[in-house]
Amino acid sequence: MSKVFIIAEAGVNHNGSIELAKQLIDVAVEARADAVKFQTFQAEKLVSKNAKKATYQKENIGDNDDSQLNMLKKLELDIDTHNELIEYCSSKNIMFLSTPFDLESVALLDSLGLEIFKIPSGEITNLPYLRKIAKLGKKIILSTGMATLGEVEDALAILTCNGTPKENITLLHANTMYPTPMEDVNLQAMVTIGRAFGVAYGYSDHTLGIEVPTAAVALGASVIEKHFTLDKTMQGPDHKASLEPNELKAMVQAIRNIEKAMGDGIKKPSKSETPNIKVARKSIVAARVIKKGEVFSEENLTVKRPADGINPMRWDEVVGSVASKDYEIDELI
Repeated sequence: MSKVFIIAEAGVNHNGSIELAKQLIDVAVEARADAVKFQTFQAEKLVSKNAKKATYQKENIGDNDDSQLNMLKKLELDIDTHNELIEYCSSKNIMFLSTPFDLESVALLDSLGLEIFKIPSGEITNLPYLRKIAKLGKKIILSTGMATLGEVEDALAILTCNGTPKENITLLHANTMYPTPMEDVNLQAMVTIGRAFGVAYGYSDHTLGIEVPTAAVALGASVIEKHFTLDKTMQGPDHKASLEPNELKAMVQAIRNIEKAMGDGIKKPSKSETPNIKVARKSIVAARVIKKGEVFSEENLTVKRPADGINPMRWDEVVGSVASKDYEIDELI
């Protein structure tokens, strides 16, 4: 990728409403994200009836129902909704992505022509799931939250052994706590992942604010994923740990600025600062009146701006030589 690929993660922040989903797409477009991502699942294929909500989900939703199944059933998107959102994204010139959470959802997204498959952290140990996606021959972005380096290695091996070349895989460092405490981010682990496996790497962020994903870009992230919402106070599991529209726009702009600031790594004067060389650097000048034939010395020479005379790095060459003309104070030698 020639630039950082920014995924605006709408996730389930549509609350089951196609109109809210379209408003989220509009926000991602306005922020100039590269893609907007939703989640594709059949609740009954994803969780058992005995699965409990995560602690952060209980806190964010605030109801007495402890069932993941009941929560997720309200957030499903059917095939007609997928088609409508894909068409809407196309009309807005933004890429539609969605994370599949079960084998049937993988098949659905493949049938809808998705070019990139985003694998969530929770599926990194799901061998049948990983194998099915790998055989599609698509580009893959794999989140690695909760995983050890060994588990990442195992998942990567499954993907590459089943048809997806390593150059089509990007690994995202992540932490799955919503929101992630700063002391648990461990952003250096992102670089460790990239170096360990020789793959493109990035970061899926669940912290509050935009500092960490921006820092990840400075550390070489090629993909950034970040949850966003229309309003943090909305009812739902992920709204509180998501960016609001103005924050998403600020994050994208910050990332684009960091991209420009990274440069090519060659140390040389920039185009903008080159005119300052003459103004800020110095030349060898007369410290007092110097007569023709007088020997230049540390007593009758000094160094002052501007830099359109002899470079002071040649000081030792000038000291001890003979003046070929008269000099006034501050005159360039």
